Parts: sequence; C-alpha cells; structure tokens
Amino acid sequence: MKRYRLCSLGLCVLASAGAAEPAPKEPPAPAASPADSLYETGKDLFDALAPAEVKAQFEFPDRAQWDAVVGRLQAALAGDDPAALVQLEPDVRAALATLRAIPGSEEYQGWLEERLDYIEMAKEMGRTPSPEPPAGQIVPGYNLWLRRTQARASPASALKYVPLLQPVFVAGGIPGGLVWLAEVESGFNPAARSPSGARGLFQLMPATARELGLRTSLPDERTDPQKSAQAAAHMLRALQARFGDWPLALAAYNAGPGRVQRALDKQRASTFAQIAPALPVETRMYVPKVLAVLQVRAGIMLAGPAGR
Repeated sequence: MKRYRLCSLGLCVLASAGAAEPAPKEPPAPAASPADSLYETGKDLFDALAPAEVKAQFEFPDRAQWDAVVGRLQAALAGDDPAALVQLEPDVRAALATLRAIPGSEEYQGWLEERLDYIEMAKEMGRTPSPEPPAGQIVPGYNLWLRRTQARASPASALKYVPLLQPVFVAGGIPGGLVWLAEVESGFNPAARSPSGARGLFQLMPATARELGLRTSLPDERTDPQKSAQAAAHMLRALQARFGDWPLALAAYNAGPGRVQRALDKQRASTFAQIAPALPVETRMYVPKVLAVLQVRAGIMLAGPAGR
C-alpha cells in the first residue's frame, strides 16, 4: 500500500504542541530550540501512540515539511490577510482527521478546531463581506459570530467548570461570565496546548503564567483549573483597567498589550474597530468571537458602548 506524508499539517500540529518548554542542554552544547524540541516530541508521540492502521497509511513528515507547514499556519494567523488562512482549510481538516485517530491527542485537537472555526468564518466573510460597522458598534464581525454561536451547543465540560470557576472571576473583580472565555481558548479542556506553548483552560503562555505566580515546570499549574482561572482573572482585570474597554482588553489578552497600545498610538485611536485592521487576523477573529460567546452563554453584553 502506498504511504503518504502526514497531511501537510496533521501531526505537524501535534508535534508543535507537544511540549511547552524545551529541555536545557548540558554546556557547552547550545540549548535545543523550541522547534527542534517540539518536532522530536511530536515524532515520539506518533511512534508511540499512532494506531497500526494510521502508520500503515501515513508516515511522519520530515523536518523541512514540518517547518514549512507550521510556519504557514502561524504566519497566516499573525498576518493581515484572511484569504491566506482560508487557503489552509484542506490541510487543517486533514490534520484534525489524523489527530482524532491518535489516542491522547485531545490536548492538541482543541487548538486546531478553534483555528478551523476562524478559517470557516474568514471564508464566510469572503463570500458576504461585512458592511462598515454602524456608529457605536465597537467590534466588527460581532453579529456574524453571534449568529454562529447561537447555532451551536456549549462544550459539555462547561457544565463542570463554569459553576466552579465563576466565583473565582467575581473574586478577581471582573464579571463572572468571563469564565466563558475558556470556551474559545480551550473548549474547557484544562490540558489543552497550543503550538506556541500556551496551556490550560485560559491558554496562558509560560512567561505570562510565571509572572502571575504559576509554576510551569512539573506539575504545570496552568492545568489546575482554579489556579489558571485566578491568573486569567487577574490578567483580564489589569488589561481592562489599562485600556478602559473590554474589546481592547481582550485584544491585548490575545495579541499582547504592547501590540494593542502601539496600534492605538499609531492610529490615534480609542476603539477596537479603529485598530482592527492593524491587528493580526487571529485577533480580529478572536475578539468578536469571545464577545459573542459571552453574550450567548452568560447574557453579558461587552461589545458595545454599554460594555466599555
């Protein structure tokens, strides 16, 4: 039987998401780069966990293929052209089919499913371009995401984590409904990982988590639901206090506060709508999606002037 390279994304994403931090090397050898460490982790997972029928049909991609495909996806998410993201749809769908065939890959599936959601929305926007947002609408694309969210069920695991973690957000000084951020970040999977090294319900990066007082070595406290929620609530409160606006605070949670502040300064702007074209495609999708989820799941409206 002819064997195929694992979908141009497939286990590439599994590989890229397999480790949050590279292991240090003994001097004088240089430390392993994240790309080297993550690729090797992914290959090990494929060798150890992929069923025989998957191995019979696919072979793990070589380093050049892995670097090229992961780079394309990350570049499209960080870029400013939604069409570049749409072009990756066949690879992402094939990737998910592959990941779902591998036991233990649930940690990585959520990240890819979320990016497929962005791809599908980018495709929809391309078919029916959104009109200019009306005066007072702070978040372009919000209404499209609202309709999409109303048509789907919430993750089953939300039934466990929402009642548990809402009080954590309230104690942190922000609306308890913001716990639903975890639907977008991780699908309410405490073990979720991303290729960039983010982990947990609220997808905290290692450096950010450490700044917020969490341990990222074993055991990684980002996978502790309550500790992760406390850290996310603290971060969200600080961002909202800095920007005075929830859409901007969410943009900063996704893209970084420095990126948002530079865009505001350069555009002499005060709203997300004004700087959205200067932000990454991922952030432009993320903010209206989060706000739509908050409206549908928790009944809190943070997308307009009343949410400022």
